[in-house]
Amino acid sequence: MITVLFQTESHFPVSREKVKDAAIKVLTGKLQSDAEVSIAIVGDRRMRELNRTYRHIDATTDVLSFPQNDPSQSMRPFVNPPDNVLYLGDIIVSYPQAVLEASSDNMMVDDKIVQLVLHGLDHLMGIHHPE
Repeated sequence: MITVLFQTESHFPVSREKVKDAAIKVLTGKLQSDAEVSIAIVGDRRMRELNRTYRHIDATTDVLSFPQNDPSQSMRPFVNPPDNVLYLGDIIVSYPQAVLEASSDNMMVDDKIVQLVLHGLDHLMGIHHPE
């Protein structure tokens, strides 16, 4: 079973079901075990604070991911914990940045958020892009 924990501030109108369903669909296709991922939708102030604290970049960004374990940074593959649930980590999306990017890309905001979450999932799975 894939578990998606989802948190958003109440004033950000996000389709929880659409985002969770997209994440579950992708993870079900890639994983053979139970897994859990956390998704949070935040404002730019919180995103800037996280980016400054963890990446030492004093600016907002559209998405951050915090892996529980990054297989690309280790010779060891993911190891299932005793409860047999693979805890992937956290994905944080900036709602204001998603709105700006959705407008620029002529997309619906929920579709842009799904796109950003899937990008974050790639990072949690050890798939990275050049900086």
